Amino acid sequence: MFKRVVICGVGLIGGSFALALRQAGLVETLVGVGRRRETLEEAQQLGLIDEIATDWAVALKGADLLLLAMPVGQMSAVMAAAAPHLEPQTLVTDGGSTKADVFEAVYSHLNHCLANVVPAHPIAGAEKSGPSAAFAELYRGKRVVLTPLPENAPESIERVRAAWAACGAVVSQMSPQDHDRVFAAVSHLPHLLAFGLVHQIQGRGNAEQLFGFAASGFRDFTRIAGSHPEMWRDICVANRHALLAELDAYLTELAYLRALLMQGDGAGLESLFAEASAARNAWAEKYLK
Repeated sequence: MFKRVVICGVGLIGGSFALALRQAGLVETLVGVGRRRETLEEAQQLGLIDEIATDWAVALKGADLLLLAMPVGQMSAVMAAAAPHLEPQTLVTDGGSTKADVFEAVYSHLNHCLANVVPAHPIAGAEKSGPSAAFAELYRGKRVVLTPLPENAPESIERVRAAWAACGAVVSQMSPQDHDRVFAAVSHLPHLLAFGLVHQIQGRGNAEQLFGFAASGFRDFTRIAGSHPEMWRDICVANRHALLAELDAYLTELAYLRALLMQGDGAGLESLFAEASAARNAWAEKYLK
């Protein structure tokens, strides 16, 4: 399908995309671009990429596909640098967890090639990062959301869809506005809460004692607090309006829980817990098979 694929950001997301395409036999040459030479060299040693490029003109010469897989805070600057060197046949997609800011960057810097720019979001992250975290099966059975531009050529959307599907992903579409509202609730807020809880615990005078007795409940709730700090800083800032709305709704729920505790209302707590437990189990049964 692709003779030359360029990946900017060869960590978990970009590196796994590269490995999956290679495993599917759909790419001849994989080229890595990034901020740090040592990261690119590690990716090459691990077999994620075939070539290292430090110049966009060289990287994009003859490229069929460019994947932007770095933190969303870098999207605008990277698009601006790559824009003059994009060729007419080059498709562009990304792995960003927010979409409104990506759209803004696209219209600012890639206005000359909108037919070929198809934003996307693979719902397949992990708390590990870097080239060594990448593996070919990351996207298998996982969802990838496309948020196409109105200006996209249908064949461009289809080729980008096919690329993600070749990685084993289940591909769907939604608007960037719906995307950012949905993921503020089910992804960005949980990460914010996990980071906040661990930060609050580690700042206490008896933190060592608390961590020493923490077990599976703490582990499961805070697993995502081990995620890439820069990436999540960028996501939270980029989607802060939707995230603030979700945080306010959660604070209302916490206030209700606090009131139940203050009143010693065991029946109220049990009722709330039962509703939440049933909803969580139904979700797991339907989507975590």
